[in-house]
Amino acid sequence: MIPILDLKAQYASIEKEVDEAIKKVLRSGQFILGPEVEALEKEVAALCGCKYGIGVASGTDALRLTLAALEIGPGDEVITTPFTFVATASCILHCGAKPVFVDIDARTFNIDPDKIEKAITKKTKAIIPVHLYGQPAEMDKIMAIARAYNLYVIEDAAQAIGAKYKGKPVGQFGIAGCLSFFPTKNLGAYGDGGMVVTNDADLAERIDILRKHGSKKKYHAGMLGFNSRLDEIQAAILRVKLRYLDQWTEARRKIAHRYNEGLKNLPIITPLELPDVYHIYLQYTIRIKERDGLMSYLKDVGIATMIYYPVPIHLQKLFEFLPYKEGDLIEAETASKEVLSLPIYPELLADAQTIIIEKIRYFIK
Repeated sequence: MIPILDLKAQYASIEKEVDEAIKKVLRSGQFILGPEVEALEKEVAALCGCKYGIGVASGTDALRLTLAALEIGPGDEVITTPFTFVATASCILHCGAKPVFVDIDARTFNIDPDKIEKAITKKTKAIIPVHLYGQPAEMDKIMAIARAYNLYVIEDAAQAIGAKYKGKPVGQFGIAGCLSFFPTKNLGAYGDGGMVVTNDADLAERIDILRKHGSKKKYHAGMLGFNSRLDEIQAAILRVKLRYLDQWTEARRKIAHRYNEGLKNLPIITPLELPDVYHIYLQYTIRIKERDGLMSYLKDVGIATMIYYPVPIHLQKLFEFLPYKEGDLIEAETASKEVLSLPIYPELLADAQTIIIEKIRYFIK
């Protein structure tokens, strides 16, 4: 069986370092917002080209606390993509605002910047672009629109730590970047975790207060906050993994390029990497008309695949109160019927990848 991801293999490669990092925290007796979290915040912020990092409980909370800190709420609208994990849009609902969906660019799967302006109203307060699968969104165009209409841009970089747009790491373009350390991410914890990175000192302070029950001083609540703190053990693990991130990213890119070469001249659309971006390939996602048939065949021959995402957000039950129907966002709807993510992780052996490519070619021919 070739898995979609092999976290056991990754752990085996860094086992001693991870175990020692965990033991160090256990010996310290400090488990919440200690020196490991503080160090990780500085290291990740620097990686993203930002001054501040605020560790929180999840990537979802990174978005939720950022929206709360910006005082986005009832009566406000936030523009985002319908083709991503549901948390991006559900966080907008959690703060009482209304998500407004803009269709994707079929080439990149990211929000189509040329369609954003038509969706802006007097109620629009922010845009949340998602750097899907590790491919940066077209931030120049998005930022130009945001400046013209005085809108916040919150980057959902949950799938894209280390990705670059025109030479600059994602997360620094908008007022904040929101990261996820879910175990399946390219920088994954052994549990939930997330972070907000920003260059805005006031925003960083507000998010820091919000994650600690709204208290700047312990036991003195100044605002309605949350309990959303990154654990010391998870931070210690992530600091070990962070040392390998560049190496792992390059391994992912090599695997992606081998797929591109091996799947040439087939009725398959392989991922496009725009010329001015550095794609980190959290997922290697192809498009094929016979998606379901290929997925079933690969499962039968012992190759795991995944569909990210089978139902666009605007057609999900949670969002049925919004004025969207099938056919409104056609690129996202078509993509949901054609996308298939193949195994990709740094430890994927070349021989295993050759088998995957051969089986795909056999299915098609």
